[in-house]
Amino acid sequence: MSQTITRMEYNQEGFDAFLQARKEPQWLQSLRQNAWQTFSEGRWPNQKDEEWMRTDIRLFKLNKFNSATETGQPLPNAVLSAGVELAGSCSSMDGVTLHHHLDPEWAEKGVVFGSLSELANQHSDLIEKYLFQKAVDPNFDRFSALHAAFWSSGVFLYVPRGVVIDKPLHSIAGMSDGGSDFAHTLVILEDGAEATLLSESASPDVNAGGMHCGAVELIVGNDAHLRYVNLQDWGQGVWHFANQKALVGRDSSLQWTVGALGSRLSKVNQHVSLTGEGGNCQVNGVMFTENKQHLSYHTLQQHEQPHCTSDFLYKAALQDSSRTVWRGMIQVDEGAQKTDGYQRNDNLLLSRAARADSIPGLEIEADDVRCTHGSTSGKVDEELIFYARSRGFSRKEAIQMIVTGFFQQVFDRVTIESVREALGLAIARRVRDYE
Repeated sequence: MSQTITRMEYNQEGFDAFLQARKEPQWLQSLRQNAWQTFSEGRWPNQKDEEWMRTDIRLFKLNKFNSATETGQPLPNAVLSAGVELAGSCSSMDGVTLHHHLDPEWAEKGVVFGSLSELANQHSDLIEKYLFQKAVDPNFDRFSALHAAFWSSGVFLYVPRGVVIDKPLHSIAGMSDGGSDFAHTLVILEDGAEATLLSESASPDVNAGGMHCGAVELIVGNDAHLRYVNLQDWGQGVWHFANQKALVGRDSSLQWTVGALGSRLSKVNQHVSLTGEGGNCQVNGVMFTENKQHLSYHTLQQHEQPHCTSDFLYKAALQDSSRTVWRGMIQVDEGAQKTDGYQRNDNLLLSRAARADSIPGLEIEADDVRCTHGSTSGKVDEELIFYARSRGFSRKEAIQMIVTGFFQQVFDRVTIESVREALGLAIARRVRDYE
């Protein structure tokens, strides 16, 4: 496939050209126009804003990134789906859909899976009910508005009432050096439905640059069950911004696993709202940083109804002069009695120059709840390294074992074998020797 690269102009003329080139329903064009107005009238966040005070984006320049209408770059190798029998798959490169497939047996049962851009026309009424309507707010900040105005490609999964998909679905989004990606993920599980979606984003070159400005919306109906895995492995020159939100209904469950390994700078807001009584969510986060990477994750577990359970566990290992910021909040609304909320962030510092900031928090308006949070930071114990080396391991091998053991608590919570192996291997090959 040939490669056509253009420089996206984020002004009125550029937006009008983008809109004109897309053949979309009127409701979607109106949504984009409203988002563009919000973006045009807004300002970039800065370190005077509480949410951004630990994240510096002064070197971020929006107009330096390309927009590819076609691509000749190879798609990065998928790691989550290796050896896994899939019910469907979808791939894109630089915001351009390459292929999407769903096994006929699931299509016959009413399941819809594929490129959100293409399906927005084929399933317009269905998508209009959910896109930016129930989860992600396109006016949350300027990045949200930019995404809502320019999103392209992405993934749409719809599982009808009572349908249980017994094989995972997989999606991968790639981005070439200097490119841009505005992928949007929208998952809708109706009452009693079940599904597993493995989603990954990556650059073909570990040193590649670019910009990703994305969003994830997960709508889990009553008595429905979703397992969602999101592996971010962009090149270490990529600016990564994302707003992600899940709504978990009555007696339903969500297991959300996050692997954050790539990018130059990441700023991600991850929000789970328990909207139905008896809802349950488990979020497992794995972060590994190196060089001068900066990863900032802000999580919110919101209990809107009684008898709900939330469990967030984030672990980060840092080497070189990298930095992570984790800011977690358990919010319990008035009337959400019998809430059981837990959040924890553990950090392993592999060098003296690495830095990890942890800011857990509680906002509780109910009086019959159990909410706990915790955070730890520490260095690798030299005695453990000495013990391993005395038994024939090199220093690097010893550190790899210690780091793997540090993440084991998260790995044990992940029920999908391919995901456990992929995360473990990805982290192990990044660990370097240090003194």
